[in-house]
Amino acid sequence: MGLLTVGTPLSWEETQRYADHVRYHGIKQLINLYHRLKDRTNDCLYFGDEVEYTLVTFDPEKTKATVTLKAQHYLEEMGKLQAEGKINPDVTFAHEYASYVIEGIPGKPYGALSAHFNTVEEKMAERRRLVHSLLDSSNETILSITVFPRIGCPSFTTPDYPPQPQTSVSRSLFFPDEAINNSHPRFKSLTTNIRQRRGEKVAIHVPIYVDTNTPQPFVEDLPAEGSSAMKPDHIYMDCMGFGMGLSCLQMTFQACNITEARHLYDQLTPITPIVMALSAASPIYRGYLADVDHRWSVIAASVDDRTAEERGLKPLKNNKFVLNKSRYDSIDSYLSPEGRKYNDIRLTCDEDIVKELMENGFDEQLARHFAHLFVRDTISLFKEKVGSYDDTDTDHFENIQSTNWQTMRFKPPPANSSIGWRVEFRPTECQLTDFENAAFTVFVVMLTRVILSYNLNLLIPISKVDENVKRAQKRDAVLTEKFYFRTNVTTSCSPPDASECVKKGQCPGIVVGNTDRKLSSSESCPYAFQELTINEIMNGKEDKFTGLIPFIRDYMDNIEVDVDTRCSVSRYLDFLSKRASGELMTTAKYLREFVRNHPDYKHDSVISEEINYDLLKRCDHISKGLVPCPELLLAKESKSRSDIPKAVLVASTADRKTRKGSRSRSRSRTPSPSKSVV
Repeated sequence: MGLLTVGTPLSWEETQRYADHVRYHGIKQLINLYHRLKDRTNDCLYFGDEVEYTLVTFDPEKTKATVTLKAQHYLEEMGKLQAEGKINPDVTFAHEYASYVIEGIPGKPYGALSAHFNTVEEKMAERRRLVHSLLDSSNETILSITVFPRIGCPSFTTPDYPPQPQTSVSRSLFFPDEAINNSHPRFKSLTTNIRQRRGEKVAIHVPIYVDTNTPQPFVEDLPAEGSSAMKPDHIYMDCMGFGMGLSCLQMTFQACNITEARHLYDQLTPITPIVMALSAASPIYRGYLADVDHRWSVIAASVDDRTAEERGLKPLKNNKFVLNKSRYDSIDSYLSPEGRKYNDIRLTCDEDIVKELMENGFDEQLARHFAHLFVRDTISLFKEKVGSYDDTDTDHFENIQSTNWQTMRFKPPPANSSIGWRVEFRPTECQLTDFENAAFTVFVVMLTRVILSYNLNLLIPISKVDENVKRAQKRDAVLTEKFYFRTNVTTSCSPPDASECVKKGQCPGIVVGNTDRKLSSSESCPYAFQELTINEIMNGKEDKFTGLIPFIRDYMDNIEVDVDTRCSVSRYLDFLSKRASGELMTTAKYLREFVRNHPDYKHDSVISEEINYDLLKRCDHISKGLVPCPELLLAKESKSRSDIPKAVLVASTADRKTRKGSRSRSRSRTPSPSKSVV
């Protein structure tokens, strides 16, 4: 969720008055942080994951399932046990926006050994078991679902609280304040301030899935306020809770240094829409089947605090910029030097901030990245933090940095910390089982190793990544959509020369920085990509592209991997390979098909209480391994374990002694892909 600063939240009027103050000092803090840490290097390739769990209560007598508003209660219970030393310190939990969601994270990051890949799933399972052991009733459970199907429907919470649209912080017709985490003032402060800054409630419109008996046009009978905001044939939602009340899986990687972090940030960006489509798990909103499979546009709209002027609906008068996206969306620029020519979207930046950063040692790309983030205002400020120190604090910087929620996040080291330069991968949907969540985590982490070891170049124009993000959210995108993707990714291949296009007058022109120009005949063309299916991207296409999974398998053949880890990773890759090919369903398709085949379903797009109950019961049984699910999962399990085998640790220690002094990890000494892969 971001920075949870302790303090007294200011009103929106007070926060607004400090907007320039926070922006000014946030940049000063960034400059000081950069100068202290820009030369930091030799950090270990640690990684970690975050899984958000939804608390659910089943009422078998009423055949009803609701979200359980007890996250704070269980977190307090875990805090007591932790203080008494009764909880494994490798397991940590944190608050999230919704009072029915708990975030689980490793107590310490996973290390750089390949054997750490084999501990991810078991650590996730350990978190799940711990929460289950604390639940007050046998009718309670936790589910790693992305969206509760009847979120916003009448009586969707336990205890039941009706919404108060005239007095609540969100003014929602559907979502009560009690469903917002009350343990920290940030959550309700954000909810209020986003609405007030925008000048009206947020409006979320999700296309309805049109089944045989769905009314045409689909128009809900809502109070006048809702009727004026809704769109025909769309599911209407009206507050932050419908986005930030959803759950996801995120991964964070520590890089060796700032250069490597910028490189990984860029190279993983074209992967974000691919993983979106593969992990799609949210086809239901507010009790209706939707015609999308992924939450991204929903959560983007839920925190869209842009005014009418910033959305281009009115001429600029009180605001400085027209902003093309919500503060929660896909990134707009690459950061590495090799990524510069692929930045074909004109960035909206505060040019004064660009100038200040460049005068203080930032290169133009990095300066524009942060100046682009800082066109946003602070939307939550605490009285005690107004006077933060520029030399030692980073609160004002993080205030804006952490409320730009994007597909990727470039994360400078925290002040006064041993943590290094990091990159966060943010688009993945929660999966039902620990096996699936571990598979996605290990896949993305291993891909970072392959990118660095083989020096892959996955970059395509950033505008095409944006198009891929739109395609990835569509229903059954994993099977029905094609995605722009680079096929000549190895260093042995370079993009086609621009000379032929230039001779034929076909060069479309590019935007470098914020300047339009044509390519010269001596330049390599950045528009070197094709449209491929997810199956072709993941598993390869003969004579066109090797495939991401074959690259990872080849990498495993080039490094030392213990037997159990190789077995587990192979299972994860098999699972993702079959999901990419369509042999296994995405979670979204499984949920949709369950609904459509339910005896209570009227083919009218409506998720009744009974359908919701049975659907979540099935999800609970799947997550606990109580029922087989061959449409969704492999029959064979992994060999995940919670620790690193002693023999592996001994061998690793001996290897480190042999290689002492060579920590720089020069890419010339890393594995090269085998000839079969190239």
